This record gives sequence, C-alpha cells and structure tokens, in this order.
Amino acid sequence: MSKTKIRSTTILAVKRDGKVAMAGDGQCTLGDTVCKGNSRKVRKIYDGKILTGFAGSVADAFTLLDRFEEKVKEYSGDIMRSAVELAKAWRTERNLQKLEAMLLVADKNKILLISGDGNVIEPEKDAIAIGSGGNYAYSAALAYLDCSNLCAKEIVEKSLHIAGNICIYTNENITVETLE
Repeated sequence: MSKTKIRSTTILAVKRDGKVAMAGDGQCTLGDTVCKGNSRKVRKIYDGKILTGFAGSVADAFTLLDRFEEKVKEYSGDIMRSAVELAKAWRTERNLQKLEAMLLVADKNKILLISGDGNVIEPEKDAIAIGSGGNYAYSAALAYLDCSNLCAKEIVEKSLHIAGNICIYTNENITVETLE
C-alpha cells in the first residue's frame, strides 16, 4: 500500500532596512493534482507583532502554530525563547514527535526556522525559506538582497514569483505580511 505524498508550499521571510516581510504561495497538491490554489499559510499573531508561516501537513502545522502562540504569550513575545521551548517540546512530547511541518517565525529583529528535529535556525543572511519551492525562493532572495535596492516586501514577492515559475508545487497566488 503506497501513501500519496502531499506536497505544497513555499514560504520565504526577508529582513531589510528594519522591515521584515514573509510570503507564501497558495498551492496545495495531492500527488500530481492541485487540490487547492488559494491557501493562506502566512499570518500575523501576537497583536500583529509576529509573522508566522508554515509548510507541511496543515493539521500538524496548526498544532505547532497553536503551541508556538502559547509559548509567545508565556514568554511575553520573545520569539527566540518561544521557538527553543517549542523545539524542545516537539522533540520530547510523544504527541508532537510525529508532526510533519516546519515553521518560519519573525519579529522586527529576528527570523527563525523551527523544525521537528530540534533545530531553531536564525539565518546568517537576512533571508530563509521552507517548503517545496523554498530553495528557489531563497536563491532569488539572496540575489535580490545582494544586487538590488528592493525593499523586503518586493523581494519576497519577486522571489516567490520566480519559485512559482520553477517549482510545480508552488503557484503565484501569494500572501504577503510585513512588519515595520
């Protein structure tokens, strides 16, 4: 018996000139079929002060988003501490260990990737991406950061359009959220 692999999503976060933008495409794919094209995988939490984006199983991602939001409230908006505590719980709590999703979170100062293997990664450059088209969007964002004067919002939009033209699991129905 084979499992149909669900693929979807490109999420990209970029920080430039004191502003942060996060964007995600809207495509969800079941096997070789697009089953939805307008999903919203990027949103603001904590009174609009923190951006979140997810890739992976939707139910798993929402479970993690809920847990992250609880940690953010517990630690008064400190995303680093919240991310580390979530990553520890993800590794040690039996009901979280099998969750298949990744999160990007950002405030005005930091962008973080949180994964189920216990990693909390703050990118060396001011960009990071997850999902099926993440490497395409990330590459484009690095080029824009290095060779343009575009703002963070313009970079995530243009980079996701590039990813959408390359990755069959990414579309150009893009949601962008920003923090200034």
